[in-house]
Amino acid sequence: MCGIVGYNGALDAKEILLKGLEKLEYRGYDSAGIAVRNEEGVTVFKEKGRIADLRTAVDDDVTATIGIGHTRWATHGVPNKLNAHPHQSASGRFTLVHNGVIENYHLLQKAYLKGIQMQSDTDTEVIVQLVELFANEGLTTVEAFRKTLSLVHGSYALALLDKEDEDTIFVAKNKSPLLVGVGDGFNVVASDAMAMLQVTDQYIELRDKEVVLVHRDRVEITTLDGREIDRKPFKAELDASDIEKGTYPHYMLKEMDEQPGVVRKIIQEYSDVNGELAIDENILTALKEADRLYIIAAGTSYHAGLIGKQFFEKIAGIPVEVHISSEFGYNVPLLSEKPLFIFITQSGETADSRQVLVKIKEMGYPALTITNVPGSTLSREADYTLLLHAGPEIAVASTKAYVAQVAVLALAAYVTAQSTGKDIDFDLKQELAIAANGIQTMVDSKDELEQIAEDYLKIARNAFFIGRNLDYYVSLEGALKLKEISYIQAEGFAGGELKHGTIALIEEGTPVFALVSQEQVALNIRGNVKEVVARGANACIISMEGLEEEGDRLVIPKVHSLLTPLVTVVPLQLISYYAALHRRCDVDKPRNLAKSVTVE
Repeated sequence: MCGIVGYNGALDAKEILLKGLEKLEYRGYDSAGIAVRNEEGVTVFKEKGRIADLRTAVDDDVTATIGIGHTRWATHGVPNKLNAHPHQSASGRFTLVHNGVIENYHLLQKAYLKGIQMQSDTDTEVIVQLVELFANEGLTTVEAFRKTLSLVHGSYALALLDKEDEDTIFVAKNKSPLLVGVGDGFNVVASDAMAMLQVTDQYIELRDKEVVLVHRDRVEITTLDGREIDRKPFKAELDASDIEKGTYPHYMLKEMDEQPGVVRKIIQEYSDVNGELAIDENILTALKEADRLYIIAAGTSYHAGLIGKQFFEKIAGIPVEVHISSEFGYNVPLLSEKPLFIFITQSGETADSRQVLVKIKEMGYPALTITNVPGSTLSREADYTLLLHAGPEIAVASTKAYVAQVAVLALAAYVTAQSTGKDIDFDLKQELAIAANGIQTMVDSKDELEQIAEDYLKIARNAFFIGRNLDYYVSLEGALKLKEISYIQAEGFAGGELKHGTIALIEEGTPVFALVSQEQVALNIRGNVKEVVARGANACIISMEGLEEEGDRLVIPKVHSLLTPLVTVVPLQLISYYAALHRRCDVDKPRNLAKSVTVE
């Protein structure tokens, strides 16, 4: 969601900013813009649509060595050029880009800006107008910036230019991610290190309610009340080559193909010198000491959390609750005496989850983040981190990060059980390797899965996914994938719940995808399939080897019953991909969605 870049150095800022924004396209956006400052003042270029549209609008004759840029995902005001960032103050002196949501912007507008004609429908414009108002009252720019920040309530990552200051980008954050990158003779600003990896891999972590002055040759960090802070940069552990699409037509297809390797990478990364699966001793101690685990997540990560609950309860014997982060933050349930909170997040920047993390840290409870992004906000702020080691995931619809989440959760539960002397009747390392081979078989079945998408979803306006036990949780994820990228209305249901209302929606030709990988409920789910077929459904049964029957459309390789989600999800991902492709949808950047959700 919304991306920010900034550059202050000796080179022409335009191309660096544009390339930075292109690296942030995966986050989801509906408009983009840049502002550059030179001796003639500040020039703003912005457009609705893609970065390619912005490139066309940028005047090559304008040169500057300092500037800021933004990709916007609409929250306040429709997606159009007027509401696109950067925004300027009434006189044009100040220019601002902003990620986040200002909750009290209407109150601030009424209290301070009655005489100012607003040029947009955004909450952002209130910030830049306030800065100019306070500067006109005699405050310095940094004083006006600080005063404005003391008044706003909500989330923000900000980068501000002052036409009268040739060497400063004014920066601040609260709840929304923002980093400052340092280089030799230049410094940059980025909401994601990936954006500016083209010029530096050295970044300074910014914390909430800090004010930062980014000069060409130095970075000044202070608290909101002016206290100076000295903080060293860290190295962003990203491989620029991993970000490239290569010969693939879409990042999503590339990332699905990488899934077998991701599982093998996890086995490698979490094996000790003796070749045994292991996790950090501090994390292991925290898991063993907890009387209950609270998994907090959203979207795809929430679905992984539901599977993780089964792992911890069935393998390690630890009770688990799984909560949607946006609900938990405002409706905290009764907690156990010694809880451990586990935050599952692909990006490590999910705002819904972060507000829960902030709350439980205030309450004094320990937290573990499971994320794909080292150095991300939730990773830095939690007590412990387990990395997914999946490599950068660019497509908005998560595939390989989900598989990595499931694998890491299984591994954490298994190692915990081993350390407490639980009786375990399988070798997880061996079973994960078998599952990786099963995933490979599925990603190699593209022709067959494309035909399934053609046969069942070519003209479909809705679809259902059903399963029982672990298959139910995968059905939820399969339905989410289909709706995310193909815009086919899709829902996942526990098979036994169909007759409690949903079966009323089944009509002639309705596609129903049924998963059969759990032996103890295989006959039950097949009974549910018969129920929908009797009402006209076009049923597609995906079963596991050993449980297959004549007429099943796809048979997946046999894996351990607890690890079936690693394999059963893959055909659902690919079916969704081909359904979207046949409908000419933008597979990597579906409408209205964002990769990193940085607003609550």
